[in-house]
Amino acid sequence: MYRAVAATFLVMASAVASADDLTSDDLLDRAAATVPDIDTEELQELIASDPRHVLIDVRTQTEVALTGGMIRSHRTLNLPRGWLEFHIERELLDPDTPIVVYCGQNLRSPPAAMTLQQMGFTNVHNYPDGFFEWRDAGLPVWVADKAPESFLYSMPQEVTEGVWSAIGATQPPTYANSGHNNNLSFVITDDGVLVVNAGDNYLLAKSLHDEIRKITDQPVRYVVLENGQGHAMLGMTYWQDQGVPVIAHVDAAREIEENGPALLARLQQRSRDKAFRTRLGTPDRVFTDRLDLEMGDETIEVLNLGPAHSPGDIVVWMPERKVAISGDVAFHERMLPVFEDTDTAGWIRTWDRFVDLGAETIIPGHGGPVEGYETVTRYTRDYLVYMREEVEEILDAGGGLNDAYQIDQSAYAHLDTFHELARRNAALIFQEMEFEALGF
Repeated sequence: MYRAVAATFLVMASAVASADDLTSDDLLDRAAATVPDIDTEELQELIASDPRHVLIDVRTQTEVALTGGMIRSHRTLNLPRGWLEFHIERELLDPDTPIVVYCGQNLRSPPAAMTLQQMGFTNVHNYPDGFFEWRDAGLPVWVADKAPESFLYSMPQEVTEGVWSAIGATQPPTYANSGHNNNLSFVITDDGVLVVNAGDNYLLAKSLHDEIRKITDQPVRYVVLENGQGHAMLGMTYWQDQGVPVIAHVDAAREIEENGPALLARLQQRSRDKAFRTRLGTPDRVFTDRLDLEMGDETIEVLNLGPAHSPGDIVVWMPERKVAISGDVAFHERMLPVFEDTDTAGWIRTWDRFVDLGAETIIPGHGGPVEGYETVTRYTRDYLVYMREEVEEILDAGGGLNDAYQIDQSAYAHLDTFHELARRNAALIFQEMEFEALGF
């Protein structure tokens, strides 16, 4: 903090001393002579190859919301010019962290980048093309809310005939995305609609139901919870108020009973008015290994294939359609999270049973649908195998937790939530395997 304040006073003192002479053009010329630029191709390469990088958008939050978001990266910060000097310290960046600063029209980012240099950061670049050039080139962007007219983060899309999904944000839940940071899917049959996930809150569930009614006249017959997490289950009382039974695995139901009050309190703190009418519910029906739902001429299988990332994870399998709604058994656009009760060895075994289903289309719990298993295998099973192999080498060598933190996860750095989860995953897998080595 002292470094930030000292640098700010130096900049202010310099500005006062030459206020009669300094113009905005002078400031831009000085920054241009001090800060190296990075072009679009180089920025793409940096995002793809260097997991340490940080992008800093110095526009205001209102500008970001109105212009279509920010450049997509595993770590993009929105630190408006004027607050940058005071907020950058809390990010705990190393002085040599690769930093790219940008705005919309290359007016605020050069002096902002120069300020970071004056604060002691040694690897700072300015992206002069700015957000608009990046966006207009069709390159990846992060959007706080793709459907601002709805509680839904994005509107439902038809994945295959009769199978729809409202794809949630792959970032953590926020007020802006209304807690819609997982996929809310539904299947239309000749005998009603099956919904997968009740949603994070009452009003989000209602928003999904409103969209279903626009697509079909078929009534919702069942709601299935992919697990007992808040964004899967806190909206269940909306559906129950409509007379729709809610189904969950027995382990998910136990998680809801044990953790529900804390999850509801967290929702109310985060979402404030958007938590209106949300209250805790209890699943109407539970099962253990398998539940078959006869809907018209087809049987939809609700399966617990074994341990995955949280207790009670299920897969909704439609054998006639060759479609699997995998829930949090499979990940690909965001880094998978490991929890204290995650059984990573069991998850790897579960993966084989998931592949044996023979799905041609997979709708994961987070991120868009994929064809076949290749992509989700790379970012789920292969990641777990890699991390366990690395931890096993550390344990065999007598290493400790600090060694686990140093595991090279750069092959996964492009995934959303990498920054939030990579080190945490390493620590929890190390802890899990320590207990395994002790026979627990």
